[in-house]
Order: sequence, then C-alpha cells, then structure tokens
Amino acid sequence: MNKALGVLNACAGLFGACGVAAAAAAAHLPGGEHLNAVALILLAHAAALLALTPRARPGEPVARLWLASAVALAVGAALFSSDVALLTLRGARLFPMAAPTGGTILILGWLVAFLAGMTGLSRRYR
Repeated sequence: MNKALGVLNACAGLFGACGVAAAAAAAHLPGGEHLNAVALILLAHAAALLALTPRARPGEPVARLWLASAVALAVGAALFSSDVALLTLRGARLFPMAAPTGGTILILGWLVAFLAGMTGLSRRYR
C-alpha cells in the first residue's frame, strides 16, 4: 500500500504542475477557454490527493476506502483532463467517452470518500 500512496502523492505533484500550466495556457492561447476546466479539475484534485493519502495509511480505520477514493480521483482526473486538453489543443480525443468516463469516476471517487467518512464517524461513536 505504501507504493500506491507514493504514486498518488507523485500524481498530486504532477496534477498541480499541469493544472498551473493549463491555467496559463487558458489565459494566453486563443480558443483555450476549455483549459480552465482542466486547470480546475487538476488543481482541486491535486489538493484532494494530498489530503486523502494520509487517511489511507495502513492501520488507519477504513484505510482501504480512503485509498479507493484517492485512486478513483486520480484516474478520473487524469482521464477527464487529458481528454479535454487533447481536444482543445489538438482537436483529438484520448478515446471515445474519455471525459464523461473520467467525470463519472470522479463522482464515484467522491462518493467513496463520503462513505469512508461516514464509516469512520459510525466507528467513533459506537
């Protein structure tokens, strides 16, 4: 599990850097307005990954749920942002339905985070 957490933290750094680059490109490239969505998704989820990974450490209550949430957020953000960026910059898609698939995975990842939080609450107040 520690390798997975390291990969997720590395993804957070990459997402943050790419999010800033996407924001800059959106501000300077003609027709790059859609890159604002890419920047928002990447920057928000970079911070989310950094917040979720400490909860996914072995020995923590519901660690596997927190890990599943973080993995889903990383995969979903990568799919969504890659597809929108490619479409904006190159006029091509990552693969058909990549952005909607990534968005759906993001929603599921946040719902797993909700479930992990509620499970943690119910364990604390027993």
